Amino acid sequence: MTNKPLNDTIHRVTQRVIDNSRDSRTDYLELMDREGDRQVNRGSLSCSNLAHAFAGAEEDQAAIMAARGPNLGIVTAYNDMLSAHQPYHRYPERMKIWAREVGATVQVAGGTPAMCDGVTQGEAGMELSLFSRDTIALSTVVALSHAMYDGVALLGICDKIVPGLLMGALRFGHLPAIFVPSGPMGTGISNKEKQRVRQLYAEGKATREELLASEMGSYHSAGTCTFYGTANSNQMMMEMMGLHVPGAAFVQPGAKLRQELSRAATHRLAAIGKSGDDFRPLARVVDEKAIVNAAIGLLATGGSTNHAIHIPAMARSAGIRFDWADLAELSSVVPLVARVYPNGSGDVNHFHEAGGIGYVIGTLLEEGLAHSDIMTIWDGGFESYSREPGMDDDALTWRDPGPSGDSEMLRPASAPFEPDGGMRLVEGNLGRACFKSSAVERERWTVEAPCRVFETQHAVNEAFKLGELDRDVVVVVRFQGPRANGMPELHKLTPALGVLQDRGYRVALVTDGRMSGASGKVPAAIHCTPEARGGGPLSRLSDGDVVRVCAATGTLSTEADLDSRDPAPAPPPETGMGREFFAMFRANADGAEQGASSMLALAGL
Repeated sequence: MTNKPLNDTIHRVTQRVIDNSRDSRTDYLELMDREGDRQVNRGSLSCSNLAHAFAGAEEDQAAIMAARGPNLGIVTAYNDMLSAHQPYHRYPERMKIWAREVGATVQVAGGTPAMCDGVTQGEAGMELSLFSRDTIALSTVVALSHAMYDGVALLGICDKIVPGLLMGALRFGHLPAIFVPSGPMGTGISNKEKQRVRQLYAEGKATREELLASEMGSYHSAGTCTFYGTANSNQMMMEMMGLHVPGAAFVQPGAKLRQELSRAATHRLAAIGKSGDDFRPLARVVDEKAIVNAAIGLLATGGSTNHAIHIPAMARSAGIRFDWADLAELSSVVPLVARVYPNGSGDVNHFHEAGGIGYVIGTLLEEGLAHSDIMTIWDGGFESYSREPGMDDDALTWRDPGPSGDSEMLRPASAPFEPDGGMRLVEGNLGRACFKSSAVERERWTVEAPCRVFETQHAVNEAFKLGELDRDVVVVVRFQGPRANGMPELHKLTPALGVLQDRGYRVALVTDGRMSGASGKVPAAIHCTPEARGGGPLSRLSDGDVVRVCAATGTLSTEADLDSRDPAPAPPPETGMGREFFAMFRANADGAEQGASSMLALAGL
């Protein structure tokens, strides 16, 4: 089938991003060119430096010393507490073997922290979560600072980890880089059942033992959690940007196909370095069109709202300016073609079996809804990512996608679930915020009600237990932005607000904090900026002020006279759990729409 020309709105937004990025992108590419020329090869190191670098390389010592082939660096976020990253334990030793098959060598350049937001939800550690992205970026830079590598394999999957790895690797954009995923765990109990037990527990109708048994039925083995939250949205975006081996995102750990895709990634990384005839440096792969493609994929699949923060931050690391106005305008023309839990009933395994990301890319390209002319890490360009990987005996193969295997989960862009991507910008005298309309029934897109103002999610849940929220209400949770307490996710609010909604009340959430990619059905204006700390509008709201949240009209407002009020004082920062060490990140973070990064802000990026 012949692809349609690129959609006019997508072309216009892309051109605006290019124009807005012209100076910063030029500066970035010039820096990468200088770095590439200065760090020609490890042979420029002194003998002492070089000997230190391969002293532990064992059987690869001679090859590295003689520079017989490319030396590839692994930056790994492995730990075995985080289920998605547990399979990475054996990756380096396997990749060393696969590299030797093509005359290359591999060394682990370094590791990064990798926290699990599922473990820290509602706990003190969640206040470190967003800034762990900057920490991961810094760790990646440290790992790659040894000038030993001709390419970079990035081993990471989950929430802040992929954005952090990419942000750090982009500082070494003169090198090629490939993300190597490990895949999702098998499907557990149904998502509907999991949600049912959570709400029963929130109402006091299920015991802790019953809740734990339910959660263990969901999160039960090595691999990525199977709901379509931030981690799996990361994997989708890496495909949309051409940074995976095509189709690698959602093949389960332990499968022969999973191993062969990782082997192919190692071979490919060795082939696209500067010394070969197919040089594909990361700085050129991640360009304005690739960033727009990532946003398109997010919208088309109903991905995590966290990426409204991560995409601008990743873009800035490559000298690219991308904001919520760009995201909202793209959303107006990018249709919703996938419904994966929490937007639908099936999980990412069902999504993959129905055609998965290959189907999504194929149907977007057919309708002119994605850039086909981006440079990817793979031979054949972006069209290759619309094909589905498989095995023919022991050989890795790809086939053209067929029709959707489940029309309740995947539909063509010509006949989508919704005509737009469901990520809306709402704004007014309360600031600018994101609203994930794809997760919310259309009749709930508009809520106007007296507000109740809180400063912690714990206080919200206590008010819920006391019956104080049994009415139409806009719950405002403020002082949750990056400068206040690191912008934790407020996922613990979801069961209580969901119960209120199920009781028939009109309920909405407004917050300068984050909500998880798994947050679900309650209308929410999130990431509100300017944040309350520093005097943003939310700091002037009082209980009883009528607040209007409307995804249909893009409204976030109140009729209260905010200008006549003094801002509420910000609570003092909490200590313990190492939060005091992150004061420098909080003090210097910029706004959520810019990516909420102190690292990028202070670097002048």
